[in-house]
Amino acid sequence: MSSEFTHDTNPNVVLKKPPSSVTTTIPERLLDSDEAAAIMNCHPKTLQKLARKGVVRGVHIGKLWRFRASVIEEWIQRQLAS
Repeated sequence: MSSEFTHDTNPNVVLKKPPSSVTTTIPERLLDSDEAAAIMNCHPKTLQKLARKGVVRGVHIGKLWRFRASVIEEWIQRQLAS
């Protein structure tokens, strides 16, 4: 057999190895409005208002807003630079 195949405990089953280029990445955890607002040192409703206007990127899921900490940090850095 070729080296790209491995055998299960059952000799009749042949499993193919995944390509070595396949990597598993864990997505960044989404913060709720309270957590993201704490990073910005503002009220959660203020952050939600900024998100609705498109000033800060966020995801609206039903009635809830979710934010990535990295996006919040980038937005703060852009504000400090301007």
